[in-house]
Amino acid sequence: MSDTTLDPEDNKIIVLARSIRARNGAAEGAAVRDETGRTYSATNVALPSLRLSALQVAVAMAVSSGAEALEAAALVTAADGPAEADVLVVRDLGGERLLVAGPDGTLRQS
Repeated sequence: MSDTTLDPEDNKIIVLARSIRARNGAAEGAAVRDETGRTYSATNVALPSLRLSALQVAVAMAVSSGAEALEAAALVTAADGPAEADVLVVRDLGGERLLVAGPDGTLRQS
């Protein structure tokens, strides 16, 4: 699937995830869109006492801002796909759509 066949709002969260990943020099970048259309982007956290994936951070940001549901989520990573924990955290808020793209933005999974 190319960017031209993606919904513009889905493409937007991939771009946000790529941008924050590049800006922070992180292994992963993620962005989610809640039921009101608000977006949240984050990178993974790798501290000695705290490890969170980028999707876990983005979902936590959404929830702490009052989101009750997700319309879509995007993960940009060099890994083959999302970890099971990432799939579960998106589903916790009813998210059915998890887009996974490589660092160059090429969609690998939707």
